[in-house]
Amino acid sequence: MAIRIQNKNPLDINKRVAVGVSIPFNNNSVFTSTYTTIDQTKYNIINYLLTNNDERVLNPNFGANIRAFLFEDITEPNLRALEMKLQNDIPLYFSNVKITRLNFIPLYDSNTVQLNIDFNVYETPQNIQITF
Repeated sequence: MAIRIQNKNPLDINKRVAVGVSIPFNNNSVFTSTYTTIDQTKYNIINYLLTNNDERVLNPNFGANIRAFLFEDITEPNLRALEMKLQNDIPLYFSNVKITRLNFIPLYDSNTVQLNIDFNVYETPQNIQITF
């Protein structure tokens, strides 16, 4: 068991050591490093949302599979099905995350749906938001 100092993840103690990489990969050196577990968790969830089933090697169930909903009608049952999938899968793949709010905003004029996810990384008071 890792010892936490002042609600910090042990990976966050050394500020000069990168924890992971951010998305999108658009820096001059291709990757932009992240230096906190909170930032890396945010980018891991974005990666999960952008991944479809069967795309991840040795983990074919990983991914939100949003492209499967791409040409579906924007209806309450379809949005509810996607919401239930995210509510069940995010805690499964990200055990350090607690979802505080997950909602879909249908934008019928542009035929799009906006996804808002608010979450906390356990043992930190900071609330993180992703708009997708």
